[in-house]
Amino acid sequence: MARDRDVAAFGERAQGYDEGWRGRMHHQIADGAADLARACAPAPRSVLDVGCGTGYLLGRLAACFPQAEVLAGIDAAPAMIEVARAAAADDRLRFVAGTAERLPWPAASFDLVVTTTSFDHWADQRAGLAECARVLAPGGCLVLADLFSALLLPTLLAGRRAKARTRRRATRLLTATGLHSPHWHRLYAVIIQAVTATK
Repeated sequence: MARDRDVAAFGERAQGYDEGWRGRMHHQIADGAADLARACAPAPRSVLDVGCGTGYLLGRLAACFPQAEVLAGIDAAPAMIEVARAAAADDRLRFVAGTAERLPWPAASFDLVVTTTSFDHWADQRAGLAECARVLAPGGCLVLADLFSALLLPTLLAGRRAKARTRRRATRLLTATGLHSPHWHRLYAVIIQAVTATK
């Protein structure tokens, strides 16, 4: 039910998602994630953005990685995918509607998987991370940026009870899916942090 509510809300915001202060904040987070991705995977041939929204981050990564042959984005909100397709300025960019829990690509398809401010909205975070690990090639890198802070512990007592909103919970999920060497980074303000991990 929560996922359906989130998808509807993001669908309604799709057309103006990149505008105003909220759009600037999301761009700053995405820019930081792009920097981490470049450090983690300097020359990927294939890139996936899970929860790609309007495609802003994938567009940035296309510019960063001219050697990449495949740059794919997936988002649960079809309206976001429509905006991303309309805005795509690079022929290598491909966008599909779908969820993290059921990625429509074969195993070991991507050298780099990124996801920014999407993880908290996944219906099943463990299943989504398992799918990210599945589609990563051996030696591939995951960059995951979202709300992770001890300040969010009170929210775990209410509507987000099952969510991994702390470093400790997220690290446990990452390692349970076979990813290793998690390294945490401060990304934006106090509560937006990112973790990089490899397969």
